[in-house]
Amino acid sequence: MSVIYIVLTVSVIVGVAFFVIFLMAVKSGQYDDSYTPSVRMLFEDEIISPKTENSKKTD
Repeated sequence: MSVIYIVLTVSVIVGVAFFVIFLMAVKSGQYDDSYTPSVRMLFEDEIISPKTENSKKTD
C-alpha cells in the first residue's frame, strides 16, 4: 500500500514540474507566432459573391 503513496507523490511532483515549465515557456514567448504576420498579406482572401434576387428564391 505504501507503493501507491510513493507513485502518487512522484506523479504529482512530475505534473507540477511540467506545469511550471509550461508556464515559463509561455511567459518567455516560446509560443508567440512571429512568422505568420509577416506573410499574412500573401494569403488570398475569400471571394464573397453578392447574392442576387434569383439566388434568394429557392422555389
